[in-house]
Amino acid sequence: MRLSVTLLAGLVLAAGPASAQISSPVPEGLANAEDSAGFAKGRYHELDALPDWGGIWFVSFNRGPDAEPQAELQLKGDYLMRLLEWQAEVRANNGVERRPRGNCSPPGLPRIMMLPQYPYEFLFTPGRVTINQEAWMQTRTIWTDGRGHPEYVDPSYHGHSIGHWEGDTLVVETVGISAELEIDDGATHSDQFVLEERIHLSPDDPNVLVNEMRMTDPEAFAEPWLVTTRYTRDRHGTLIEFQCSQNDRNPVDEEGYTQFD
Repeated sequence: MRLSVTLLAGLVLAAGPASAQISSPVPEGLANAEDSAGFAKGRYHELDALPDWGGIWFVSFNRGPDAEPQAELQLKGDYLMRLLEWQAEVRANNGVERRPRGNCSPPGLPRIMMLPQYPYEFLFTPGRVTINQEAWMQTRTIWTDGRGHPEYVDPSYHGHSIGHWEGDTLVVETVGISAELEIDDGATHSDQFVLEERIHLSPDDPNVLVNEMRMTDPEAFAEPWLVTTRYTRDRHGTLIEFQCSQNDRNPVDEEGYTQFD
């Protein structure tokens, strides 16, 4: 017991005064620390120049009468062979697929931006855009303070996103998305995968948000994959809690089928 108290006292002393700041390095690409999103005070007036994306947004299945058909993902090499093997295995197993991850883990990018049923919320603050996704209560950050990508990005579900505004269009580039994630059923990518997005309100309807996605991967893709997703607005809607581990969202009927409320 005496040893534990002594160690604890040493840790407290080593930590220094409670008011001491924890200081991370200035993000790469920023000449001045004060330019970063961490210095927001006095800059909120800048948001008045941005478009109105208020409310929550649901993926729309109505792509419009003039919408072009979505392009199919064209894989190559080992990535194509893995997809074909996966498809054959699923067919042989009566449509049941093996999952390398738990059912409560989110799909990650880019699939999280194409997810029907559960809505999105876009929050503007100086130097960043935050996207909250109801499913899995995901939070995605897009840095708009002028920083670049770090030299090394730890692979993750959402990678590292930087963006800028071109008029009313948010232009985003994301790298560092984990290569263990699928980008489509059974399809994977390499660590060279890059997601580019152009997000803007539809010129025909201010209650429709358009996300034009361009995905490239020199190792896995035979050509860039272009996908356009549209979202419709619920001006006064709110996100609700999603706790996958407790399965508190979708009841199951007496025959074992999942119901959607």
